[in-house]
Amino acid sequence: MKPVVLVPDRQGALWDLLLYVPTVVALASIAARLWYVDEHVSAYVLAFPASFFLLVGANRILKTRLMLLPSAPVRLDVGAGTLSVVTRDGTSIDLVKNQKVYADLAGRSFGISGLDGRGQRLQYVFHRAQFADDASYAAVQAAIGRLAKPAR
Repeated sequence: MKPVVLVPDRQGALWDLLLYVPTVVALASIAARLWYVDEHVSAYVLAFPASFFLLVGANRILKTRLMLLPSAPVRLDVGAGTLSVVTRDGTSIDLVKNQKVYADLAGRSFGISGLDGRGQRLQYVFHRAQFADDASYAAVQAAIGRLAKPAR
């Protein structure tokens, strides 16, 4: 199969912004209000998910949707027995062992994981809008499905 070049998913990034920004703002503002009425424990409890959603949302938008971070995948190469992911900084990472596919029930995204040559477990998420068309999305899923085991 020929290499598949991925494109940024701007519409998905907008939806993620609409999901994460109000959540983080609401949690942080409630935590701040509780802090100033001397409910410090409750403020800490709400500050944790606010910071967690901030980090998760920023990573999802900047890495998987807009592909701006250096470790963001920009190309997929699926071969006869190999799965290579090329990142934005030009690094080619071969997933050589324990490749698994994590399918989305809605069919809008899928994840892959596996061990690279150094034995480090890596995982990547790909969204349907990152592919040129639905045919290339389906072809990549079929090729990876033949190569990797489905996750349970």
